[in-house]
Amino acid sequence: MFIENFKVESPNVKYSENGIESVYFYETTELVHENKNGTYQWTVKPKTVKYEFKTDTNVPKLGVMLVGWGGNNGSTLTGGIIANREGISWATKDKVQQANYFGSLTQASTIRVGSFNGEEIYAPFKSLLPMVNPDDIVLGGWDISDMNLADAMSRAKVFDIDLQKQLRPYMESMVPLPGIYDPDFIAANQGSRANNVIKGTKKEQVQQIIKDIREFKEANKVDKVVVLWTANTERYSNVIVGLNDTTENLLASLEKNETEISPSTLYALACIYENVPFINGSPQNTFVPGLIDLAIKHNTLIGGDDFKSGQTKMKSVLVDFLVGAGIKASSTSTCYL
Repeated sequence: MFIENFKVESPNVKYSENGIESVYFYETTELVHENKNGTYQWTVKPKTVKYEFKTDTNVPKLGVMLVGWGGNNGSTLTGGIIANREGISWATKDKVQQANYFGSLTQASTIRVGSFNGEEIYAPFKSLLPMVNPDDIVLGGWDISDMNLADAMSRAKVFDIDLQKQLRPYMESMVPLPGIYDPDFIAANQGSRANNVIKGTKKEQVQQIIKDIREFKEANKVDKVVVLWTANTERYSNVIVGLNDTTENLLASLEKNETEISPSTLYALACIYENVPFINGSPQNTFVPGLIDLAIKHNTLIGGDDFKSGQTKMKSVLVDFLVGAGIKASSTSTCYL
């Protein structure tokens, strides 16, 4: 059986006009190495951790700014949201396909909430708490290429041609803001498309990102902004004592325009100063120790260490296998839906 919405009645849950307060007791165990009668022994003891949560029930108007907006990930995400929002359908080689959010954790998943007369009851994941509807998200962002999102979508070659044609009128006017480009941190083949970059020192680049976030928020009248790194994977930054190991050293290095501060760290710095969540989507050490300490001091959310290497790594394994079998792969690019 399936229900669309529900309300929790529990001594650990309290509803108010603008929020939900809840208490959760996490039961676990901890090990203690202690001396008993002259002999050290391991003792397992039960442990209860109390968590208190408060959720705002007023769903904000959300803006999402993507670093690398014109890439495969950014153009596909943008096109997917538009297709769902506009109710677009398109012809594939097999059938007419209707846009949907199948595969989305929040939009397509269900969760068991209990039983009724012996029957299991399920509800949509999105009904657990008030959530932003993806169709209402305002998208924007940066890219080192000034290609508009319609052309970027065509370049990515993820969507069927019929869908691309229908999306083009919506995406032609979408042009990324200039992004931070440092050829020392990404593949050399990106240099040819880097015609839309922020000039100046690293400190000036951070200041520009802050300005971009503020102007995006004001222009689109959004209540909250989230920044998502979906650009090329960077090389690892060297964590160096005196350079980025503490907040003080990181900020001092920024003033000195030190080279070993990655673009992703600069974006994250700007977000921390603006108290905007920054989500890292590539396997790189954006969050150097000094940056983590600064985020804690500002109580700003930073998170993520990869959401796309599963396919990439699998394809790398398959390519090695194919090459070993004498089969030459013509392409190893990955498209993310």
